Amino acid sequence: MQRELSEDIVRQIHGRLSPERASTLARRQTSSPDAYDLYLRGLNFERQRTPPTTRRAVEYYEKATALDPGYSLAWAALAGTLTGSALNSDVDPGTVRDRAREAARRAIETGPDTAEAHRVMAMGQWYFEWDRWPEAEAGYRRALSIDPRSATTHLMLGHLLSQMGRHPEARQATLRARELEPLNPLVFALSSQVAFQGRDYTEAMRFAERAIALDGEFWIGYVMRGQALEQLGRNDAAIEALTMAERFSGQNSKPMSLRAYILARTGRANQAETMLDALDTASRDRYVPPYAMALISLGLGRRDRALDWLERALDVRDVHLIYLPVDPKWDALRSDPRFGSLLERCGWAGTGVAPG
Repeated sequence: MQRELSEDIVRQIHGRLSPERASTLARRQTSSPDAYDLYLRGLNFERQRTPPTTRRAVEYYEKATALDPGYSLAWAALAGTLTGSALNSDVDPGTVRDRAREAARRAIETGPDTAEAHRVMAMGQWYFEWDRWPEAEAGYRRALSIDPRSATTHLMLGHLLSQMGRHPEARQATLRARELEPLNPLVFALSSQVAFQGRDYTEAMRFAERAIALDGEFWIGYVMRGQALEQLGRNDAAIEALTMAERFSGQNSKPMSLRAYILARTGRANQAETMLDALDTASRDRYVPPYAMALISLGLGRRDRALDWLERALDVRDVHLIYLPVDPKWDALRSDPRFGSLLERCGWAGTGVAPG
């Protein structure tokens, strides 16, 4: 059915497409109805971005590629979900990096003219290969040359540009993403992150609230709201937003560590210590990003301890380090030689300078 639909579309618009582009459109989907069904089920779980739903998405994508090894979109979705799991599902990057890279390679091999394949290859370079950020940018732009109407690609390019300190370009990219998908909560949540990294906290707050309005259980929207509120001096409201994020995140360390950071900075060190101990205990049974421990230590005023945790994060290639070049929470350490050395070893020396 999907193949017949694609062929009908191609016939209707054939006069406006080159033969090569028409062929690409026709082969985007699989000829296996079962593989297509598995792919759609994977998409449904992937969009929730919690540890349990991410695991389900990976399972469905793996089954889809097993049924049809030539299914480029399923390979791309698998690569993107594995890569993203290191950031949104507290997965040890060492356990998914090679699998994600291989899935991205298979996506390009089976669909060299598929925008999604180039996008996930760029995503892996951004998250895992920090000295290859210029190549990641080129990969996103290659994906946009194939599909200029992909809101996801505009959004991810904007996020990368923001972390490289290119904030005006980043804002333009996320604006285009919002124009293309005005009802997608992730588009607004990551637009909030880009605004936050550009130090426009009022705008970050506005986008976060839009994300929550679109999906009242979207935990990333609450995290974005919490970090914007903290910078605006509304600490109690920030803690409330992060409590909501924890409720919906499937035990992700991000909202918990950020809430503990704010508690520590507002004189509630005992509560922050309890949360730090809880994460430390949890780390004996599962991977907890060292970045989370570093952030709480920073909130408690333990600069050296925070830097020790960041060193451990570098050792395991914790993907949360990609926020260091621009996140204002780390401004207190920017003059510290150890922090500068860390950025240099990550490959970010001279990049990501935030607006004053």
